[in-house]
Amino acid sequence: QVQLVESGGGLVQAGGSLRLSCAGSGISFRNYNMGWFRQAPGKEREFVGVIRRTGSGGTTAFADSMKDRFTIFRDNAKNTVDLQINNLISEDTAVYYCAAGTQAQSAVRLSRMYAYWGQGTQVTVSS
Repeated sequence: QVQLVESGGGLVQAGGSLRLSCAGSGISFRNYNMGWFRQAPGKEREFVGVIRRTGSGGTTAFADSMKDRFTIFRDNAKNTVDLQINNLISEDTAVYYCAAGTQAQSAVRLSRMYAYWGQGTQVTVSS
């Protein structure tokens, strides 16, 4: 059984930093594109970033508006993927989800192409 569990969310002041973690069981993250998505109240789920599976180079990609403040790390030994968010702004308030998929690289930004999802972790930024 595949399970993804996010952690690390919480209430943070604007300008601060936060590191979210996604821990997995049942799959090896190195073999999956590991994406991060977020969903703010009243909005659709949006792509944040991805770290590609090792066989596709293991590189990262981010939504254009997030490439300056977001970083993704993968620890193959621990089977975790972390999302580092710096200089938080109120617009970052959302539920953040990690997801795993084996789709083609042209589809890593598409939520529907991910097979496995975590339950999400809430991030709230206070101004």
